[in-house]
Amino acid sequence: MISFFRVIQFALQDIVRNLSLSLMTILILIVMLLSVNTLFIIRVLTFEATQTVKNRIDVSVYFTPTATDEQIQTVRSLLNSFPEINTAEYFDRGQVLEQFRTTHVDNKGILQSLDELGENPFGSTLILKTREPEDYKKIIQSLSVPEYSDIIETKTFADSERAINRITIITRQVERASVFLTIFFVLVAFLIIFNTIRVAIYTQRREISIKRLVGATNWFIRGPYIVEAILFTIFSMAITSLLVFFVAKLLDPFVSVVFEKSNILTTYFISNILLLLSAQFVAVLVLTIATSLLAMRRHLKV
Repeated sequence: MISFFRVIQFALQDIVRNLSLSLMTILILIVMLLSVNTLFIIRVLTFEATQTVKNRIDVSVYFTPTATDEQIQTVRSLLNSFPEINTAEYFDRGQVLEQFRTTHVDNKGILQSLDELGENPFGSTLILKTREPEDYKKIIQSLSVPEYSDIIETKTFADSERAINRITIITRQVERASVFLTIFFVLVAFLIIFNTIRVAIYTQRREISIKRLVGATNWFIRGPYIVEAILFTIFSMAITSLLVFFVAKLLDPFVSVVFEKSNILTTYFISNILLLLSAQFVAVLVLTIATSLLAMRRHLKV
């Protein structure tokens, strides 16, 4: 135990002696961890954005005014056979006309023009929702056949499809940039930790020689550098966790306005805190210890 406490004491002394390098190491590790957590934030926001779009998109099938009830029922029977369809909401011609009047209740010009027609110009409408956006293409293809061309006026889905594709493209681009930054900061952290340990070994070369002369073990000489790596990991993880939680709390009000859900980011990080912290701690610890061991193997002959 005495040797263990002395190893910790020497490690703290090394950190103080090379304070600027130690702070730089911790700073780089923090930036690296922040870039990793940025990926998690992007994934959460992307998931919420995609779910929001999925919940709001549908396929609207507009029948011609001349389509008979029998023809419409044939199409509805076909669509009901698709297991991909979650809901199918049908509005007959009268309901469509009433919805149109309600929507344009403040526009007397449109309502007057409608009254002058003397008849209902609208056909029935069928609104479909599927489990996944990819299922809409199958529905559209099944309706795009010649036998339905005379009774189906239009089918709307293209705008929603473009919205999902745009979200996917933007997400991939941002994720690639975040991965690139993470790799960059991993390399920078490796170099800084490597040089921090190398400088510490160089400045303490006389002390190391004396330790060897008085019979110090290899573990006792290497121990302080391993402890330094562990301390770098603990400090960087603690500071990063506080920063991420603060940023999540700061962003949540703005995110809530967009997605109409409260505390999306903080809820995600709190519910996954053990997994996120343990995975990141182990990854940073492996990086710091492996770098320290490599530096000691190259520059410390014990």
